[in-house]
Amino acid sequence: MKKEKFDIQGMTCSSCSSRVQNAVCKLNGIKSADVNLLTNSMNVEYDENILDTSKIISAVVDAGYGASIKNDISSSSLEFDKTINNMKKRLTLSILFLIPLMFIAMNHMMWNVTNSLFLAITEFILLLPIIYLNRNYYIIGFKRLFKLSPNMDSLIAIGSSAAILYGVFAIYMIARGISYGNNELVLKYPSDIYFESAGMILTLVTVGKYLETKSKGRTSDAISKLICLTPKKSVVLRDDNEIEIDTEEILVGDIVIIKPGTSIPVDGVVIEGSSSIDQSSITGESIPVEKNIGDKLVSGTINKAGYLKMKAEKVGQNTTLSQIIKLVEEASSSKAPISRLADKVSSVFVPVVIIIAILSAVFWILKGQSFEFALSIGISVLVISCPCALGLATPVAIMVGTGKGAQNRYTYKISRKFRITSQSRYSYIW
Repeated sequence: MKKEKFDIQGMTCSSCSSRVQNAVCKLNGIKSADVNLLTNSMNVEYDENILDTSKIISAVVDAGYGASIKNDISSSSLEFDKTINNMKKRLTLSILFLIPLMFIAMNHMMWNVTNSLFLAITEFILLLPIIYLNRNYYIIGFKRLFKLSPNMDSLIAIGSSAAILYGVFAIYMIARGISYGNNELVLKYPSDIYFESAGMILTLVTVGKYLETKSKGRTSDAISKLICLTPKKSVVLRDDNEIEIDTEEILVGDIVIIKPGTSIPVDGVVIEGSSSIDQSSITGESIPVEKNIGDKLVSGTINKAGYLKMKAEKVGQNTTLSQIIKLVEEASSSKAPISRLADKVSSVFVPVVIIIAILSAVFWILKGQSFEFALSIGISVLVISCPCALGLATPVAIMVGTGKGAQNRYTYKISRKFRITSQSRYSYIW
């Protein structure tokens, strides 16, 4: 069995991650597939004699999303920073336009026969920038809907679009009432304008997306900082000559020169010299530990003063630091049982809401109510369902979950692999 990690593009909610996971799990040769919305990644274990990465990527693409082999952490971190800045700008501008929009919509004393049309058009003009800033919800949402795999964006797109179209219809009826001198018509339809609801939906969901994106960036940044503990270049002794090579090229048995102030690139044992080693990045110890001939050295720690020669024992993905990074990535990608249950609920939530909205409208038409009233009921169901737990509360929970709870989970997993003795020395328990 082979394990592979993929970057997934286009996921916006739990139903998306569930759909990608189901599409991959249907492939012959898949042992397990775990899709993580937080990191936009997928861990797959499969039989390489039956499957290859191209077939897995094709399955994800057929489900309506993008996939590629996992990129370098550092480049992913830069992408996250760019995304966070764009989200913050989008959210700020959305709020700036939403505030006056809500003020006009909620101040009922302003609405009268003479200015109803002006205020309604003003609301629509204030809504247009919010729609443009958050247009991705419509692009992705309707795309998923046309593929018969609606997600949370589809619900947002349908609900806000219905509110906007009905608001435009209300403007037309107000204008008609003014033209025919029908004051009752002019005063009736301002209450049926849902422009502020559409703007609030888009802005609230963007708040959730922003918090979620920040938590993703924080996770990526934490892993990047761990990676930076390992030096890019190292000095090794070969044929009695000191040469500088890439750290990845160090082999087991190589003699590595550790100069004062440099990081230790791999795990090994001291064969010459003595020094104090700052192990705070790995063990949390605030006081450097003295190392002499025969003592173990751990990758990612820093040589404070002395000159050391060490024999490499664990290199590449087998070093202590690499194992810690792997554990952190696995911890961030793992799912709790309740999260798996949420994925199952989310996969049917959107279609069920759409069906309920349609049935509600049909019910009131059969009860003898006007088409306008029935339509407003259907729109209300869609609008109320948009900023739901999947759209706002889940990102907030993820934001909190990547704080102390996640740190404790990482510490627990790491502590099962590594144990610090009372003398503050590493004991390897592989």
